[in-house]
Amino acid sequence: MKNLSILFSLLFILVASSVLAQDFQGVATYRTQRKIDIKMDSTKMNDAMQTKMIEMMKKGFQKTYTLTFDKTSSLYKQEVELDKPQVGGEMTMSFGNSGDDVFYKNIKDKNYVDQKETMGKKFLIKDSITTIEWKLETDTKHIGEYTCFKATYIKQVPKRKKINFSSNSNKKTEEADENKDEAVEMEDRIITAWYTPQIPVSNGPAKYQGLPGLILEVHDGTLTVICSQIIINPEEKVEIVEPTKGKEVNQKEYNDIMDKKTKEMMERYAPRKGGKGESFSITIGG
Repeated sequence: MKNLSILFSLLFILVASSVLAQDFQGVATYRTQRKIDIKMDSTKMNDAMQTKMIEMMKKGFQKTYTLTFDKTSSLYKQEVELDKPQVGGEMTMSFGNSGDDVFYKNIKDKNYVDQKETMGKKFLIKDSITTIEWKLETDTKHIGEYTCFKATYIKQVPKRKKINFSSNSNKKTEEADENKDEAVEMEDRIITAWYTPQIPVSNGPAKYQGLPGLILEVHDGTLTVICSQIIINPEEKVEIVEPTKGKEVNQKEYNDIMDKKTKEMMERYAPRKGGKGESFSITIGG
């Protein structure tokens, strides 16, 4: 009976919202954060320095994005942040994309265009939207003024692995050389999203989409994306234009390029046999 009641409520909201949403636009603000596992082993870095470095890395993964959307398309873009001034010779760390990076989705035509700058080069990644096999759950909660419903799906992702950056471990270097050509291990991950039928667009941040309402929150492994503000029908008309700058590739071609560049960097900064120095490891993936 409870499930049936939720279903009728959901259908009512969808019907009511579709009537009100004949012509509308919106701008949603999202904040992201990612958990990272960092372990350092150094004779030259005390606990205070390690704690400070870890906090800097965590802040580097905290980003703010805007999703500009209408009924069929959207633009997802990171807000440009001014560099914080360095104090007392402190180093700064930067993670993520440049201010020119834009992710465009057209949920009607089922395609996306991802314009991004990586390692000093602009790419224009064009590909089809992958259908997500969402499972609609019965759980509900409020995010701001919006009633949200829970949805989940399972996807396969590369298994989390630890990368060691060291200059004093011959054994680790040899193990890395022996295993560098091994196939990537995959594992299942449950993705959880919260969407609201009160905003009747089958869209959401980044590549998340395909639900009967705007996605306001996502939990994807170590990544959390949460909507902090929504403006419906802003006074200034929203323009959603497909990006056009960069070398055109599909998603697989771009992934292959990045894999190659990553291996080159790892080889360049690989620990040298017989060397001495500091070491630390970062658990990545997710």
